[in-house]
Amino acid sequence: MESIVIIGNGAAGLAAIKSFRKYDPKTPITVISKEGGAAYSRVLLPYVLRGKLTYDKLFIPYAEKFKELGVEYIESEVLSLDDKNNFISLSDGRQLAYDKLLIASGSRALLPPVEGIDQPGVHNMWTIKDLDALTEEFKTKKEAIVVGSGFVSLQAAWAARSHGIRVNIVEIADRIMPLVLDIRGSTIMTEQMAKLGVDVHTSAVTERVEKAPDGRFSLVLKDKGTISADFIIVGAGVRANIEFLKDSGVVFNRTVPVDDHMRTNVADIYAAGDAAAGPSAFGDEHVTHALWPTAVEMGTIAGANMAGENTSYSGSLNMNVTEMFGVTVASMGKFNDSDIDNYYVYGDETGKGYCKLCYKNDLIVGICLIGTPETVGMMGKIRPIIRRRLAVDCPPAKLDAFLSLRFFER
Repeated sequence: MESIVIIGNGAAGLAAIKSFRKYDPKTPITVISKEGGAAYSRVLLPYVLRGKLTYDKLFIPYAEKFKELGVEYIESEVLSLDDKNNFISLSDGRQLAYDKLLIASGSRALLPPVEGIDQPGVHNMWTIKDLDALTEEFKTKKEAIVVGSGFVSLQAAWAARSHGIRVNIVEIADRIMPLVLDIRGSTIMTEQMAKLGVDVHTSAVTERVEKAPDGRFSLVLKDKGTISADFIIVGAGVRANIEFLKDSGVVFNRTVPVDDHMRTNVADIYAAGDAAAGPSAFGDEHVTHALWPTAVEMGTIAGANMAGENTSYSGSLNMNVTEMFGVTVASMGKFNDSDIDNYYVYGDETGKGYCKLCYKNDLIVGICLIGTPETVGMMGKIRPIIRRRLAVDCPPAKLDAFLSLRFFER
């Protein structure tokens, strides 16, 4: 009987198991988890940190069914892959043979190359261990510095502010959230954060981190002085966990390129999630979107095809949605002026807040908004239109009514 091995116990790996078992209920599956512990939802970490969700809500019930699903769970690190003889080597000394292998090893948070940044009291916000460490910091500390202003960084900043902690944001770019909001959206968000007592420092280059004998930190900025705090949260991007591929025949760079079936260049080896670069909804051949929904989609495709199906991926579409600093912040697709032909901004009278609908070649290609939770429903209706590249012959002001047609809900 064949054996299936999945490296990774996150969104992509779990989605692959569920999809595989839909078509093949019997073939043994082995899951390798470097992080160990029960499977949890990474996207919920900030909500637990903020106190909006209880700790137990982190964990994914489906992963508790491994035994009844015929899944063997191993807590260990994959050290190498021998794709010629079809086995992987683990840090506990074992070697596991496979017939089909899925690389769903996820990613890890990075620390920027800054002197003094790698020391106790400097945290990421990426794992359950990070959550536990920050929860302890929040109990006694009064001031925090957050380095970076992406979604994860600002969610951590909002959690800290929600606990009454004074927050300074340090961003190397000339505006916050450059990958999530357009220029106007960044400005609005900065103003909203300032109203809630958050100081934002843009175009700020960190030269070094200093720690005083009393445990306080000082962040020394180039040409911008020094900022002090009790602890630091760093959100400087992520890197795929694929070092074990070094001496294998699998082609990789920052991530592993795959086709629309999630196949790598080596037969019977697939990749999905943060570790993979696959097709996008805009026709790109290899794009990495380190997003939970994308990982689920890719894992689902990989699992089906590993089970012998012939399922193609329509391509990933970047989409971020969260509530922070008292507003809903969301974006999808292309929304920066350099990537679009024209756009429409809804007026204040619509009650949407700042909502920008974006077009290219007369097709809707993206949206970004800072407004109310209700506005996010519009994104859900637009998503299939972008993915299917459907022409919408309707004035933007009347789009809500147009999108209520059943055709677009199917």
